[in-house]
Amino acid sequence: MFSRFRQRSHKLEHIDIGDYTPEEYEGAIVELQRVNNWLGDARALRRSLLAEIKGSGLKDFIVLDVGAGSGELLRVTGAWARENNRRASLVGLELNERSATSIIELSTGFGEIQAIRGDALRLPFSDNSFDFVISSLFTHHLADAQVLAVLREMARVARRQIFVIDLHRHPVAYYFYVSVGRLLFHTRLLREDGALSILRSFKPSELARLAESAGLQDVEVSRRFPYRLVLSARKKSRHADEGQRTMNDEPDLEQSIRLAS
Repeated sequence: MFSRFRQRSHKLEHIDIGDYTPEEYEGAIVELQRVNNWLGDARALRRSLLAEIKGSGLKDFIVLDVGAGSGELLRVTGAWARENNRRASLVGLELNERSATSIIELSTGFGEIQAIRGDALRLPFSDNSFDFVISSLFTHHLADAQVLAVLREMARVARRQIFVIDLHRHPVAYYFYVSVGRLLFHTRLLREDGALSILRSFKPSELARLAESAGLQDVEVSRRFPYRLVLSARKKSRHADEGQRTMNDEPDLEQSIRLAS
């Protein structure tokens, strides 16, 4: 019964295969925002990235969200920055055109948020372009070798630190989701992909080992309620002068596709 949790599943989700209708995708975006609010992604962000920004005393900062989805965590970060009298420049990177567009559509009133179409395996930014680089519920879609590549790329463009939020592969999380999903979720993408996402996700030791294999240092993996993992790490070579960056130092977007609102 529990043998399926010993190793990551390699079965692809509908969202990865692309066998869904536009209507299913639109419905999934709405329901996914509810799921993330219920199950703690915003909470995990506040206790990781936002806690680090507050603790370091930064008054302005630049964040890249890799695989940003609809940009929900960018909006959480933007709202937090305003509430705490800080200036933020926030960039969401998505390969999927519809997702990149939805970041702008759903971020009305957040002029500090930009959307960029690009490949997480080859980030279209110069080294040290951002203070922080984050990712949420993205790495479980990737094979281990791809996770290594993405972690290296995230660290390359981050001046200070990276944070990766993802699912904890655990039997309780899986069976709870399967039971609740039948009752609450209307879209096939949420019911089926959500359960498979847990099987494709990580145990804490696996995520830490991937970060170490990617050549990162100060690697920590924390468990967050209910079944979230948060990886924090830094690159080994940090030759950028963090104290010299200002909000006028824009990321290198020349090779990217900017989506205007």
